[in-house]
Amino acid sequence: MNMLCRVGQIRRCAASFSQTINQVAAARQKHTLPDLTYDYGALEPHINAEIMQLHHSKHHATYVNNLNITEEKYQEALAKGDVTAQVVLQPALKFNGGGHINHTIFWTNLSPNGGGEPQGELMEAIKRDFGSFQKMKEKMSAATVAVQGSGWGWLGYDKQSGRLHIAACANQDPLQGTTGLIPLLGIDVWEHAYYLQYKNVRPDYVKAIWNVISWENVSERLQTAKK
Repeated sequence: MNMLCRVGQIRRCAASFSQTINQVAAARQKHTLPDLTYDYGALEPHINAEIMQLHHSKHHATYVNNLNITEEKYQEALAKGDVTAQVVLQPALKFNGGGHINHTIFWTNLSPNGGGEPQGELMEAIKRDFGSFQKMKEKMSAATVAVQGSGWGWLGYDKQSGRLHIAACANQDPLQGTTGLIPLLGIDVWEHAYYLQYKNVRPDYVKAIWNVISWENVSERLQTAKK
């Protein structure tokens, strides 16, 4: 009789634990597509409205949706202790999570009031680490245009050395998770970011995007990174 009681208790505990896991998973806040602070046509003529609409509402939205689906599957695998399933899901987490992280930064890096040159501490850091603003632009443009296939060009901050660096990442690999650099400015060179307007002439797109870079946002990111 005692044994039956113990078995019943174990089953009730297991059921309660499983219910708790499911409640935690259900309560997990899902990722959402961030709103833009400007209209899709606000960056014209440098990036047209059609590209912005498709890029934001379709491509970024797909990363967000797939990230939520993958995280749900990952939570299920954790609850079951299924390590194999967890490993299988990690590439999808990296790809869709990186896509969400990268694009969330990208939209804020752009502004209809952008362009020109940075000011203050950011400009001083650029001069210190690259010689001049023009040299930084040339170096970042070259690294970005040279990305093979799809990927991103980045200006990042190395917290350990306190210096700025330029890097390129393939696909949707997130800068910080891949290199340790804190992302300040990213240029998306997946074809969906420019092909409808610039066709296969990536250098023209990269040259044009400097006209809508929000140096105020990049400066704010540098200040946050240094804390």
